[in-house]
Amino acid sequence: MKKRVLITGGNKGIGLALTQLFLQKTEFDIVVVARDFSGFKMLSWAQTPRIQCIEYDLTDLDNLPGLVNTVGDIDVLVNNAGLLQPLTYDAYPIANRDYSLKLNIQAPVKLMELFGARMVQRAQINALQSSALRGRMVNNASIAGQIGHPDIWYGIAKAGLINATKSFSKAFAGQVIVNAVAPSPTATDMLDSIPQHRQQAFLKKTISQRFATAQEVAQTLFWLAIDSPEYINGVCIDINNGAFPR
Repeated sequence: MKKRVLITGGNKGIGLALTQLFLQKTEFDIVVVARDFSGFKMLSWAQTPRIQCIEYDLTDLDNLPGLVNTVGDIDVLVNNAGLLQPLTYDAYPIANRDYSLKLNIQAPVKLMELFGARMVQRAQINALQSSALRGRMVNNASIAGQIGHPDIWYGIAKAGLINATKSFSKAFAGQVIVNAVAPSPTATDMLDSIPQHRQQAFLKKTISQRFATAQEVAQTLFWLAIDSPEYINGVCIDINNGAFPR
């Protein structure tokens, strides 16, 4: 029986690398939700019948229930979409603040709530089948949620996403497995929003003297989404190459 994964922001960067990994798993169909699919590389692949692309602005919180109803049941939810803005706390327009909070924390929480209700219901129906796999959720948080960030609202949102990961894992009581990753700066387009002097300062702290690749972060998300032991639940995995040991 086919399984389904929904990846928000699965059209570029880490999300695109994750979409490519799921394409290698023939038992999965993939739903990609993004605001804009222009330049989406997967559209030219022969396997595209396995990919459903849904254009949707995740900051439209009021219509998220309709989006979930359109998508239907899924086995894996990956909250990957996010936005880092090159703004400091003392020059942060209210509209930018609200957009950041909606995209980076409110939308992921609402999707976990809505899809979680469906996953829990299905888990209860399948409770007698010991081999039945539980639904899974994986959140792409950030080291910014652990150590702070000049984009203060991004850091606040990512800290909230880590907390939400732990809170939902407890609320679902093992019927849905919920985990997160906290990458440090990664070699994607988002790096362009980080000044060069801060990039170089970070690199000096890493063991390998380089940024993570999108593929490395995606591989960790992928493992948590399909292969990690179910006892790993409510966990946030650091991906920072020793730069900020805790």
